Amino acid sequence: MSNEAIRGKLTEVAQQHRDLDDSITALERAGTFDQLQVQRLKRQKLMLRDQLEKLQNMLVPDIIA
Repeated sequence: MSNEAIRGKLTEVAQQHRDLDDSITALERAGTFDQLQVQRLKRQKLMLRDQLEKLQNMLVPDIIA
């Protein structure tokens, strides 16, 4: 995967992460939210965060210390 493709995917995943965060916040502010649904969204958000970390690591070259 090229650096340009990685950056594009990184941008896409970051946007999905922000959207999930906004959705979770909106549900919690509404007051009448389904706890199970919020937990699922938070789990998805964590998976996206892990994916973001992997993509960012792909952009940074390995440096042998």
